[in-house]
Amino acid sequence: MSADEIIHQSTRLRIMVALNMLERREVLEFARLKVIVGVTDGNLGAHLDTLARAGYVEIEKLFVGRRPQTRVRATTSGRRAFRAHAAFLRKILDQAEATQRRK
Repeated sequence: MSADEIIHQSTRLRIMVALNMLERREVLEFARLKVIVGVTDGNLGAHLDTLARAGYVEIEKLFVGRRPQTRVRATTSGRRAFRAHAAFLRKILDQAEATQRRK
């Protein structure tokens, strides 16, 4: 078991946490995700592009009335990769905790 280098980066990890809190087909609007993650438009866009190229997120651009709207959701493979990365992190934490208890 190893780290997923795409998800491991802190901003992308926060994005994947937020998206994985949703139901499977639910989406987050770009503006809401930006607030949750606490980054700029450009920073969020760059990280979403990286996640989309890896197949971890789908990005939908549409118009609501005359206003553009971007929606993001985690893909099945993105959810699977997130679960594997979370298990990797839990294992590291569990090992550190076990080491601390032995001292």
